[in-house]
Formats: sequence, structure tokens, C-alpha cells
Amino acid sequence: MNLAKVLLLIFTISLFSCKKKDDSNTLNVSISGEISTLDPANSYDTISASIVYQGYEPLYEYHYLKRPYTIQPLLAEAMPIIEDNGRKYTIKIKKNIQYHDDPAFKGKARFVKAEDFINQIKRLAYLPTNSNGWWLFDQKIKGLNDFRNSVGRDFEKFKTTKIEGLKAIDDHTLVIELNESYPQMLYTLAMSFTSPMPIEAIEMYENNLNDKIIGTGPFKLDSWTSSTKLRLIKNENYRKAFYPGQGDRIANSRNLLKDSGKVIPFIDKVEYNVYKEAQTRWLNFKAKKIDFLIIPKDNYSSAVDPNGNLTKELQEENIKLQIFPTLTYWWLSFNMQDPLLGKNLNLRKAIAHAIDVERYIKVFTNNIGQKSNSIYPPGIPGYDPSAQLPYEYNLEKAREFLKKAGYPNGKGLPTLTYDVRGVSATNRQQADFVKSELGKIGINVQVALNNFPAFLEKARQGKLQFWQDGWALDYPDSENVLQLLISKNHAPGPNSTFYSNKEFDKLFNKLKVMPNGPEKIEVMKRMEEIIIHDLPWVMQYYSRNYILYHDRLNNYRHSDLIYNNFKYLRLNQK
Repeated sequence: MNLAKVLLLIFTISLFSCKKKDDSNTLNVSISGEISTLDPANSYDTISASIVYQGYEPLYEYHYLKRPYTIQPLLAEAMPIIEDNGRKYTIKIKKNIQYHDDPAFKGKARFVKAEDFINQIKRLAYLPTNSNGWWLFDQKIKGLNDFRNSVGRDFEKFKTTKIEGLKAIDDHTLVIELNESYPQMLYTLAMSFTSPMPIEAIEMYENNLNDKIIGTGPFKLDSWTSSTKLRLIKNENYRKAFYPGQGDRIANSRNLLKDSGKVIPFIDKVEYNVYKEAQTRWLNFKAKKIDFLIIPKDNYSSAVDPNGNLTKELQEENIKLQIFPTLTYWWLSFNMQDPLLGKNLNLRKAIAHAIDVERYIKVFTNNIGQKSNSIYPPGIPGYDPSAQLPYEYNLEKAREFLKKAGYPNGKGLPTLTYDVRGVSATNRQQADFVKSELGKIGINVQVALNNFPAFLEKARQGKLQFWQDGWALDYPDSENVLQLLISKNHAPGPNSTFYSNKEFDKLFNKLKVMPNGPEKIEVMKRMEEIIIHDLPWVMQYYSRNYILYHDRLNNYRHSDLIYNNFKYLRLNQK
């Protein structure tokens, strides 16, 4: 080979080796804090859910386009056959649903079986899992509590012990028998908590699945650097699934039906980057390194004009705006087992009257948030827009209650600890706001900084005293709100306040089996009266999201309930 040909060959090899990787079909997502877990038994925050739902699939899901929200089959073949006055569910499961490849399968393709759903429900009940999802089935499935108590922490018993109310009739037929009717059952079977889990994986990883995704979803885990980024890639073995057809008029008006009938997913990769600071997220969005973004409070005026429309500058950059009501809302929580705050109602009332919630909403949401008027959020049956809370910003009343609490002008009151949910500037500013407000009446507050996983762990262990809490509803029903306050759901369940009230618990047991209607609404009202009187929560605001996205992103529709939405998104190619 002569010198010219050698040089040409070297040049050609260099050209191809230096060619930039084409990431035009990669969805770029920003998350505001560390990822707490990838285990569907313990994923119970919006950050981990945005990942888990792309890789794991339960039996049912919400239709992407229809409103009101509509449940449809996902891994199930059809809607369940419900018998015995709502106590028996027979569910047929689709065939040939393959799991992501994993060393647990020793090089063989592994397909979903009915027994895998039983394995996962067992995991929710199994004490070492310490599952956030146990509350879903506590006292609900025949024999499940007996299984939890008899198995304890014995893994061999976990594998061999049968449960009366869970049966795999064959590989594709699951039967669930309940102790009593549970109208929310379909909602629970659409949550990632109930995604199937192969026994081989549970055995190989000794029930520790925090850093793995062994699911059936359209995306599988490629890499994860815990504090900075995570990458999902398209599952090459994903079954043939299709973008939904006609939904509703809203869907039509937003051009969400162009891809109806096409095979999904459209995207090859999803890149998650941890950007803790809002300004960092904003700058990366502007640089087109993030595809969609909830507008940070400090950039609201740069994005939206006084009439609520997108600014001309962003319109010229082909950026789109969507405004969504949400099923997410916020309040201040007290640890009701705390010997100081939990035992002194007047002290809690003093705090409730000392914080200017309207100014908080203005400062931290640019008045996008809607001041709460109830423990229930708009969007669920029974919410009353005319309801009123019995506390308001009033420093004179706050001082009166502080005096009744035994601490006139704060004299003799120990310093309270306010825990934050993350380490961003906004988290710190929110804490400083609360500290400053309470300082006006003589209450001293020290702020405890936590990253988000550390905050969640403190909540699970009951180590919080006073903090901001919030909830994104799992399903649109008051039962999903009220279960946050019942005694049996004390942490590590969702009741991190450790609130207990016998009448409230009794009413909850009545409400949870009631259909929507006037009788249920009356029970809801009485339960709210109890909470307002006992004051484990001081309500703040209901969220509303102003979301920006770049023109290359198609089919985007925000929802607080639909987390498995990435399979529907399409990116314009370069």
C-alpha cells in the first residue's frame, strides 16, 4: 500500500472515530435531587417514580389522553372479573411479556407469570423490605397479614409460605381475594408497587433491588451515577404496543393524536441529570440541554408576560407553554409523638396563625399556587371550593395561642427543629421564611439541612419534628388523602406525623368501602373537622404547573397520575 493510500485510510478512520454520537433521539430530563431508590416496592416520591414507571409495568394504567382519568389494561389482558360483592378479582395476564435481560435469568429469556405478581405483593408485606407500599394491602387481602406476621424476616419462609387470598390458577391467571370490598383496588393495581417481580431476581439480589430495574417496560436501565445522572435505553424486547387513539377534545386541540396507532416507544434513550439548583435547570433548558421544565419561580417573569402568555423572546426560540392544574399540594407537618409539638395544641395553633401563607405563595410560586382551603385538593369527588380553614395569618392571635401554650412571647420554649426536603437554594429560602415568620412571635427555629433521600429516611424513622410535607395523589379519591393520617399507616408508612385518633380511624374504615356519593361526602366532612381540630397539618397551597418545552418534543401532556408517559413522547429528528 502506497503512502497516499495509508494517509487516506488514517484520515477515514479518524473521521469516523471522531464523529459525534447522534443523541437527537434522546430525551433530556432534569431532576431536582438525588434518586432515592429504583425498587418499585419503595419508590414513593416523584423523582424515583419518573424513572421506575418507565421500566416497570403493573397490571393496569391510566389512558394517556382521556379525562376524567380512565383505567385500562397494561400487563392484564382485560379488565378484571369482579365477584363476591367486590371481594374477588380474577385477572387474565398477557402472554409472552418478556423481562429485561438480567444475570438472574442466566442468559435465558424470562416471561411474566401470575406468580410474579404474588411475589411482589409478598415483598410489600415482608418486613425486611420495609415497603412504603404496605399500606395499600394492609388488612385487605385474605391471609396477607398472617403471612407478614408468621414469616417475619425469614427469607426461606417468604418463598414457601402461601397466602390464602393470592392464587396463580395458571401462569396467566391471577386471583385476588379480599377481606372486604375495596373500591380503590383497581387504582392500586395501576401503581408501580404492584409490578411483577421474578423470584430469581429476589433470590439473587437478596431482596435488595434499590439499584436495579428488572421490569417489562419500554425502557431499561443502562447506567446510574447516583448523585448526578441516570440513563435509560429502549428495551429491544418490548412487545408491540401502540400510541392511543381518540381520547377527548382536549387531546385533539393539542395535536396529541398525530401518532395514533403508531408503535411505541419512539425514543431511544432517556438521560436524567440531577440539577439541584433552579437556576442551573433554567440555564440548561435555555441551552436546549433539557427538553421540558416547570418554570422556576425566579424565572417566571422571563417566561410569562403579565397576561399569562409566553414571552415574545421564548416564542421566537420555538418554546411552548402548557399550564396544568395538579393533584399535588403542600402543608406544614408536626410530629404528633414529639413531646413538645405533638402534645401542645395551642403551640401548633400559634404556628398556624404566625405564618403568612399568602406571602409564601407569592414569594415561592409567583402566585401560581392556589391557597388551600381544605385538607382535600380540587379534582377529587367531594372537594368543596367554598370550604374555609379556621386559621389565618394573624400575629395577635398567634401570640395569644403561644401564651395559652405556656410560652408567653416564646419565653421558656425550646428551639424547634425544621427539616428541609433538599439542599437547593429554594429549600433553604423556604426554611428561612418559616424561621423568620415564627421569630416574630418569639419562637426560635433551627434549620436542619438534608438531601432528599436523607429527608425521606428521617421521615420513615420518625425523626422529624416540624417540616413541609406534600402529596401527589396516587389516584383521585379522598381515601388516598385520608390514609396519610390513619394510625395503622404510621411511618415507615405514609403517616409520617404519627397522628392517631380513634374516631378518625373508625370513620376511615367506613369511608374506604363507600362509593362516591352524598353519604361519603358527609363522612369526608366529619373527618376533615377532626383533622382541623387536632391540627397535625397546617395547610399551605395547591400546586399549579407552568411547564415549558422545546418545539422538538411532541405528544407532551403533564399529569400527576400518569408517570409512564415517556413511551408516548416523540422527538423531531435533526
